Amino acid sequence: MDTVLSGLATGFTVALDPFNLMLVLVGCFFGTLIGALPGLGPINGVAILLPIAYSLGFPPESALILLAGIYYGAEYGGRISSILLNVPGDAGAVMTTLDGNPLARAGQAGRALSLSAVASFVGGTFAVILMSLFAPALAGFAVTFGPADYVALMVFAFASLASLVGKSTVKTLLGATIGLMMATIGIDANTGVPRYTFGIPDILAGIDFLIVVVGLFGMAELLTLVEHQARGTLKSLPVDKSFVRMADLAATKWTILRSSLIGFFIGILPGTGASVASAVAYGTEKRISDKDGTFGHGDVRGLAAPEAANNAAAGGAMVPMLTLGIPGSGTTAILLGALLMFNIQPGPMMFAQRPEVAWGLVASMYIGNVALLIINLPLVGLFARMLTIPQHYLTPLIAILAFIGIYTIVGNPHDLFMITGLGIFGWFLRKLDFSLAPVILGFVLGGLFEDNLRRALSISGGDWSILVAHWKSVLLYGLALLVVILPAWLGRRARAQARREAAAR
Repeated sequence: MDTVLSGLATGFTVALDPFNLMLVLVGCFFGTLIGALPGLGPINGVAILLPIAYSLGFPPESALILLAGIYYGAEYGGRISSILLNVPGDAGAVMTTLDGNPLARAGQAGRALSLSAVASFVGGTFAVILMSLFAPALAGFAVTFGPADYVALMVFAFASLASLVGKSTVKTLLGATIGLMMATIGIDANTGVPRYTFGIPDILAGIDFLIVVVGLFGMAELLTLVEHQARGTLKSLPVDKSFVRMADLAATKWTILRSSLIGFFIGILPGTGASVASAVAYGTEKRISDKDGTFGHGDVRGLAAPEAANNAAAGGAMVPMLTLGIPGSGTTAILLGALLMFNIQPGPMMFAQRPEVAWGLVASMYIGNVALLIINLPLVGLFARMLTIPQHYLTPLIAILAFIGIYTIVGNPHDLFMITGLGIFGWFLRKLDFSLAPVILGFVLGGLFEDNLRRALSISGGDWSILVAHWKSVLLYGLALLVVILPAWLGRRARAQARREAAAR
């Protein structure tokens, strides 16, 4: 504990330097804006600003403080477009659309935005506290996860999807299967054989996540708006001056705590990230709390859970990067590259050899979370006013953001056709009453699942028993079975109880 306290003292000395404090605020502000723009997300924001921070000659600790501010600021910002436009700002914000957007459509955009800011603050702060106290020990446990354990984790995540969203379990699992199929498109990394490319060279490298999320969410939303305009059924969205209530905080306090824990521990596992954390947290909370079937229709607990989890996961992903030199997510991989550019070797010795960098970053995250709360709460009204834009103006705005965002990132005209085709497909799925979130999550998890399954089987020489050879894998398979069986058993029990009560009357 003395080591932690002395380290934090060193860190706050660095973070409270006027120049570094300014960089925290700048990083948080621009991170929020980057996160709010559909398609950009934290990984692109950090990647764009890394060469700028390096070329300006910033000290290593200052550059890292700026880039980290962009990172967790974007995790905050991802919720804005998810809630207001039903278009996730990044992968971690996919689950936020499920209950955040219905609240906005009901005229409670301010309430949704302010509650999500509070949940994000608690999740982020919780993660930083745990990172300060337990980073080395937790990273040591995470590194023991082998490919077989990751396969079990993915199976658990897929099992969670069964009761995650939507009224129909069959449609939910079918949506996840569609996402898995999309994840297999491209050249097989092991054999070099093209899969499901139909002779199209532009998809040999697979379909980028940004194209899928912007197409299925952004363009599908665009087509839905156009359909309503054509039918003359377009209604302006009501906007009031709603704000987070004490009753909301009371109703979500345990939700936020549980989701913060889930998000942090999943974030520690390299390669999982905020999307897995928010999905598992939402699924867990739905099974625990959704007694009345309100999740997916504007339930504040369904909004708080993914927001607390994805911000906690952002903090958790820092743990293996700082203590082991293993990136916990795509964004922390870029931060790892930034450290190496400054000739700093991440690992356990960094806390002893370069405390100003390691502890300065940790301390800046405490300040950054407070700054983000202060930035976001007063601006709730401004963000909510976006809903007052007439939707016949909003339609081309979404189209412009989608096309320009995708083209500037990749520069391939084929991607514009892809997002249009996926938009039509997403609109069609909406008409069939499919939730699009399982499709996205199946796509995100599909690559991780396949890669780790093949690694595990390569290690064992094709022996499938490796998948159940360790207690961690067995435990996760047991939890996966539990999340499938328990809701069915509880539902049957509730129906039996209802019949008994009806018979007694």
